[in-house]
Amino acid sequence: MSRGATAPSANIRPDPGLARRVIARSRQEFVARYPDLKLSPVVGLICAYEEEDNIGAVLDAMPTQACGLPVSTLVIVDGGHDDTEGVALGAGAITFVLSENLGQGYALRVGYALASEFGAQFVVTLDADGQNDPAEIPVMLQPLLDDEADFVVASRRLGQDTTTDLFRKAGVRVFSWVMSALGGTRLTDTSNGYRALRVQMLDDVAHRLTQSQYQTAELLMVCLKRGWRVTERPTRWLPRSSGTTKKGKNYLFGLRYGRVVLTTWWRERQDATLQSS
Repeated sequence: MSRGATAPSANIRPDPGLARRVIARSRQEFVARYPDLKLSPVVGLICAYEEEDNIGAVLDAMPTQACGLPVSTLVIVDGGHDDTEGVALGAGAITFVLSENLGQGYALRVGYALASEFGAQFVVTLDADGQNDPAEIPVMLQPLLDDEADFVVASRRLGQDTTTDLFRKAGVRVFSWVMSALGGTRLTDTSNGYRALRVQMLDDVAHRLTQSQYQTAELLMVCLKRGWRVTERPTRWLPRSSGTTKKGKNYLFGLRYGRVVLTTWWRERQDATLQSS
């Protein structure tokens, strides 16, 4: 399939009309590829932009069962020029291919919508670059099954961070403190993309998600302000298998992530004020 892509950018902001057309066109191709699709109760959701060198090992490690429930692996290929699509299909993953690079936020929302539409009960999101260990999916899932939480966030601080970037480690601490203060909770790792949540809860927040990037910040803040039960579980944080991050330089990532945190908090605060008045 021929597809285009912009250069990778952590600050990509595609035109909403273009994004809707791209998603609609890609959905037609997806439905034609999987005409009788039924997802397992648990979906491992992986969004990938030009990760052909890394995603294969992640997919090979994905479990077929977790906590006694079958697991489907769903890959959203966010445009790109490499063979991420071919690697995902070759590994047997259910693969949705966006014809343009829209950004991780759009890709995640596509994945959430598919999980809801095709019968999943739980979604576990993890990275395509090998920084999350798929073997820990049961750790993330168990609090949902035990009805202890609606949303589970992985914590490298409670678990093990095997990376060496001291700036990023400091940023994890700072943003966790900020988001905990604004969200009225106490979390140690709010920027971790390894998460598990109930699909039935997505209807409460999916329409409130607008970010094309940094949706980890937006989704968590929205869920906290909407009163979801959020908890953490210790996990390992691994170095990228190969290549470099697509999130941009550290200081730019910090500025943009911080902006999303603050704007989302303010938006949710204003909406709550309007509803109560």
